Amino acid sequence: MIIQKMFEWWRQRLGKKLHGSNQNRTPSPEGKANSLLEKGFTLVEMAIVLVVIGLILGAVSIGKDLQRNAEYDKIKQKFVDQWAQDYNTYYQRTGVVLGDSQTQPRIMVNGAKYTAKKGKPTSGGDMTTAKAPDAICRGAKGPNMLRRFRSATDPALDALMDKAGIRMPPGRAEGQEDRYAYLDSNGNPQELQVCFQWNTPTTASGSGNVMVITGLTPDLARTLDQMIDGKPDAREGLFRQEGVADGTPGGPGIEWAANNTYAVGATGMTGTGTGGNKDESQIATVVANYKMPQ
Repeated sequence: MIIQKMFEWWRQRLGKKLHGSNQNRTPSPEGKANSLLEKGFTLVEMAIVLVVIGLILGAVSIGKDLQRNAEYDKIKQKFVDQWAQDYNTYYQRTGVVLGDSQTQPRIMVNGAKYTAKKGKPTSGGDMTTAKAPDAICRGAKGPNMLRRFRSATDPALDALMDKAGIRMPPGRAEGQEDRYAYLDSNGNPQELQVCFQWNTPTTASGSGNVMVITGLTPDLARTLDQMIDGKPDAREGLFRQEGVADGTPGGPGIEWAANNTYAVGATGMTGTGTGGNKDESQIATVVANYKMPQ
C-alpha cells in the first residue's frame, strides 16, 4: 500500500512537470532559466525514488523466501503428513503394520519377511541383535538410503496400499505417489522419496517402525524437524537424521550433519562447516527417519 501511494505521488509529480514544460509561451531569458530549474527534481524527491527502488528489491528478495517457506509447509502437509496418515490407516484396516503377517504379526514393517534366530521368539525378547528385514519402497530404495530393498522379493509400497483400498497422496505424478519434486534454494530440482522400515533397538536415528525420507536439502530437513519436534535436532525427537551417531544419556543434541553450502557429491559434511557450493550448484541432500506411532 505504501509503495502504491509513493508511485501515485511520483506519477502526479512527473505529470505536473511534463505539463508545465508543454505550455505554449515564449519565455524571456530569465524565464528560461527559471523554467529549467522548475523542471528538475529536488534531492528529497530523488531520495524518495531510491527508497522506493530499495523497497521493491527487498520485497522481491523476501518474496522468494516466503515462497520457499510456503512450499516447505506444503511438503509437510500434503506429502509427509499424508503418508504418515496412510500408514496409520493401513494399520487400522488390516490390524498390522506395512508388510507384516496377519497370522503371525511381528509388529515390524516387512515383518512377514523376518526370520527369528534359532531359539528366539518370532518377535519380542532381546531384539538388539536381530537382523532387520528389508525396507518397503516402490520400485527402488531412495538415494543414500542405508537399508536395502529388493523389488523381486520385497512387497511394493503402492501394491500394499492398493490392496488395503488406501488412496495415496498425489506425490509427483500418477505412478510416482511416493515421490515429490521441489526446487532447492539455488533453483535446482530435487526429489523426495518415501519408504518404510523397522529399526532395531538402540538405533540412534530411532528404533521401531519409521518412515524413511530421502532427498532432503539441509534447510528442508531442519524445517521439517522444527515443525515436527519443535526444534531441529538430528538425534532427538521423532524426526532424526539417518546414520547419526549415538550420544550419551542426557547429553546435548547435535545439528544436522550438512548445510546449504555443500553441493551434491560433497564429503565430510558438517552442520557448522562451509562447503564449496556455488549459486548454480545443486545442493547436497540428507536422509531422515520419522518414527511412526505403531
